[in-house]
Amino acid sequence: MTTQQFSLTAWMNKQNLTVLTEFILMGITDRPELQAPFFGLFLVIYTVSVVGNLGMIILTNMDSRLQTPMYFFLRHLAFIDLGYSTAVGPKMLVNLVTNQNTIPYNWCATQLSFFILFIISELFILSAMAYDRYVAICKPLLYTVVMSQRVCWVLVAIPYLYSAFLSLTTTIKIFMSSFCGHNVIRHFYCDSLPLLTLLCSSSRDIELIILIFSAFNLVSSLVIVLVSYILILMAILRMNSADGRHKAFSTCGSHLTVVVVLYATLFFMYVQPKSSHSFDTDKIASAFYTLIIPMLNPMIYSLRNKEVKGSLHRIWKSLHRLPM
Repeated sequence: MTTQQFSLTAWMNKQNLTVLTEFILMGITDRPELQAPFFGLFLVIYTVSVVGNLGMIILTNMDSRLQTPMYFFLRHLAFIDLGYSTAVGPKMLVNLVTNQNTIPYNWCATQLSFFILFIISELFILSAMAYDRYVAICKPLLYTVVMSQRVCWVLVAIPYLYSAFLSLTTTIKIFMSSFCGHNVIRHFYCDSLPLLTLLCSSSRDIELIILIFSAFNLVSSLVIVLVSYILILMAILRMNSADGRHKAFSTCGSHLTVVVVLYATLFFMYVQPKSSHSFDTDKIASAFYTLIIPMLNPMIYSLRNKEVKGSLHRIWKSLHRLPM
């Protein structure tokens, strides 16, 4: 065989190796005895998440008393939580009850793109909510002017567009690269870091993009939240009324709880070198923020919010008054 023929054969073999039609997801556990309990647990979690977030979207649309900027952002937060839990949850549940945990190549790319879209959007929607609370507490007389409907739409449109851009950039960069023929993803959904380990070509530039933008998204959105709450705390401490201070703290408590849980998990997941990643640990953290946080968010906002509880109570009473 000539050198030219050998090179051609090697090139053809490489091409055959890199053409993938599907991936195999290792799932959240490789222990068969745990699959049924995990299926029951995550089915309940996902169902509660869907009901809670859909309920929040419907409630904030129906009740005229909840047509304020705060609930406008809360409605979008619920939509985002519903979005990224649905991007991951149903496929994970199917994989827990099937023997072959496969996902088609195009579906994997779609799952990754939607997941990135929603998770980045959540960070900046939470920042917009922090800014809303700052204006409401620190500049109450200007609140209706500053937080106009147009401003609110801008504050949600920019995160969606920016997130869509990053989502498409990351997904295209990964799926336009060459895979070595290894199609086993060490995760229960298509995430960027496990996919990078399957690439033949150098993934350094993609890793750098992910690291830089992950750090930028986390830090910039967190700075907005921290600055907003420092100014809010200063304003609260200047209040003379104990009732005023309590009311101000109560309106921020739910948002702060959500922020702390989400940011702590994401910093743990993404702002660390690849060499220090343990995929088993990452799977636990991923399950927490892809399924459990979307379930907790509507609970936190409904249980700690008098207006939401009041709206639920009014709807419950009106349902009871309907003729049977």
